[in-house]
Amino acid sequence: MITMHYLQCISCGNRYEPDEIVYRCSCGSILEAVIDLDGAKNIFDGNNMSVWKYQPFLPVRRRASLNEGGTPLYPAENLKRDIGYRRLYVKNEGENPTCSFKDRGMTVGVSKAMELGMKKVACASTGNTSASLAAYSAHAALSCYVMIPSGKIALGKLAQAIVYGAKVIPIKGNFDQALEAVMEASRRFNIYLLNSINPYRLEGQKTIAYEIFDQLQEVPDRIILPVGNAGNISAIWKGFKELKAAGFIDRLPVMTGIQAQGSMPMVRMFAEELSELIPEASPETVATAIRIGNPVSWQKAINAVRESGGLMESVTDDEILAAQRTLASREGIFVEPASASSVAGLLKLQGQGAIDEDETTVLVTTGHGLKDPNVVIDSIQIMDPVDGDMDTMRTLVGE
Repeated sequence: MITMHYLQCISCGNRYEPDEIVYRCSCGSILEAVIDLDGAKNIFDGNNMSVWKYQPFLPVRRRASLNEGGTPLYPAENLKRDIGYRRLYVKNEGENPTCSFKDRGMTVGVSKAMELGMKKVACASTGNTSASLAAYSAHAALSCYVMIPSGKIALGKLAQAIVYGAKVIPIKGNFDQALEAVMEASRRFNIYLLNSINPYRLEGQKTIAYEIFDQLQEVPDRIILPVGNAGNISAIWKGFKELKAAGFIDRLPVMTGIQAQGSMPMVRMFAEELSELIPEASPETVATAIRIGNPVSWQKAINAVRESGGLMESVTDDEILAAQRTLASREGIFVEPASASSVAGLLKLQGQGAIDEDETTVLVTTGHGLKDPNVVIDSIQIMDPVDGDMDTMRTLVGE
């Protein structure tokens, strides 16, 4: 049985039926799924976690699944001691099937495409979205088209999209130009759009909130995560709000979003208390997954941060790369640069005295480090080859 729901504009309140293929309201604003939570049962028992454990809270049937979700929540014991934190966790979304959090959204989004009888799906992508959509489309036997900003996608992610069988279309320009192209192509050629402007994508991603609560058996004080197209921070906030509306929790976490300094339109919007987003014309950062100048879900994201009493902060590429090495060398968790922005943001905000070390904090890391290994390889120098004799080994290993 499909959970009762409808789509509603977040600005004017217009409603749309779930069988309509619609991504924006007629007023130009974006939509979200409103779920009927009456009689929802408490299934948050700490066991058997996956996206589809929470099907009673999802507005589609399970059709296209690669066993996504159920990602580990690591206590960051070494990092916690290093910085004097009381309770610090890493929710590592890089352990999903295609190694990013996007799989949560795609299992629901592609299932919805099948439910609607669509045969073709498409997205614009800086990498992880294309890899995920390509995999789920292959599983569902749908034709898949991904439009990428030419020359601005990590090779690991591009390789995934290609090997899963998607038609990869490089677009001149950045992600924002690719998104414009795919939205128009979807409208003209009867293709189901699966960027985060699609509200069903975010329904899958909200299960990160469910799992964090399920794993901790409590609500953390703060969630810190990267912000690119701004769908994930919106989705996680929606998940926690639904838990509260259903009566399973009595408080909400503070949402803290981190952008790269070369791609930070939402940070400026938050700092300057603007009512409208001013896009970044030429976003640049080593963290390719969040190299987005005009995030489509900015309205939802800024609402999440402001409603929760949260923060938006930026970090430099150097801070991102240092945080990537810190998380790997201190906790054994290798994440892509965009993911490391959550760690970099924590360290920066702590240094500013903006957050409390007594908080229970969850860092969401969104993609695996092997998505973009060249960033690491290009930043280090490997020693010259040596003979394998024991005198040399003794010198090198400090015997």
